[in-house]
Amino acid sequence: MRRIRAQVAELVRVAIISAALSVAGCSALAPVPDTGGAEIVIEPPPEVVEIKPPVEPAKPPPLPPQLPAVAIVLTSNQPAYADVAQELARHFEDYAVYDLNDDGRPPVSILRQINDSDSAAVVAIGLRAARSAVAMAGVPVIFSQVFNHQDHDLLHDNSRGIAALPPLDAQIVAWKKIDPTVARIGIIVGQGHSDLVAEAELAAERHSVELRVQFSHSDQETLYLFKRMIRDIDGYWMFPDNRILSARILQEMLDEANRHRVAVVVPNEALLQMGAAISISTVASDIAETIVKVIRQIQDGELDRVPPVTALSQIRVATNDELLKQPAVARTTSADSAQDVER
Repeated sequence: MRRIRAQVAELVRVAIISAALSVAGCSALAPVPDTGGAEIVIEPPPEVVEIKPPVEPAKPPPLPPQLPAVAIVLTSNQPAYADVAQELARHFEDYAVYDLNDDGRPPVSILRQINDSDSAAVVAIGLRAARSAVAMAGVPVIFSQVFNHQDHDLLHDNSRGIAALPPLDAQIVAWKKIDPTVARIGIIVGQGHSDLVAEAELAAERHSVELRVQFSHSDQETLYLFKRMIRDIDGYWMFPDNRILSARILQEMLDEANRHRVAVVVPNEALLQMGAAISISTVASDIAETIVKVIRQIQDGELDRVPPVTALSQIRVATNDELLKQPAVARTTSADSAQDVER
């Protein structure tokens, strides 16, 4: 039995060797192609290149439509009003300016002429112009440079206002940049300005300032309240409320403030010559640009989306060189960057 197994194993080994030799022999005897002595080069397959369509350059945004014709009505030709009218003229190709103070015709005659024209809106600058336009204009009215608008019922479905003051938060930021020590600020204002007072209180709280507010009904009461307040504050914030201020009372207040070394911030640069320490006022170009934005909304049929009073976005700061012992510099800046204001 062992012999038979050995013979079988030997036969299997011989068969495997014979098969291997047969395969090798076939490979060795396979014909070799004649290349004529040339070198055979095997190149890789061609690279597939994706062809993308050319990218068209982005189209510039469409230009806004041309502004409609407007009538600009001035209470008078004083610089506060005329400067805004001049800035507005830069934006409109079709406009007409009417000065209620210089024109020999009464306001009703002027407004009839405006209603007969193709004016799409009336821009009323100053209180008299605003009252006349809101009462008689047959087109939307945008009024500006009016502080006590609530006393004259100027806001209706067809009228909107522009803020009479720069943003209060930006004013405090600019004030504290000039005088970081200011900590207690006084305000005296007439009735009807609860929204303004609320805005001032929020701004004061944000900047760690204590605000002391009194309400007055006359210029004499304003002077009385101011004299009581002056010993407890280191800054006074004056608003352009002509119901409770007069030229005589204003000068007495500034003199009293300087005796107590209390800085007074005023809304008009001309008051620096009377003894105010800092002026923070509106900017004519900012007022004009804000009016244009409102008119574009009206042009788009969105009057109902315009707020009753639209806020401004820039402030102009000037200082009294004698009171602050620094050179007086007037500077205009955006409300967002009021912290960069310099004297």
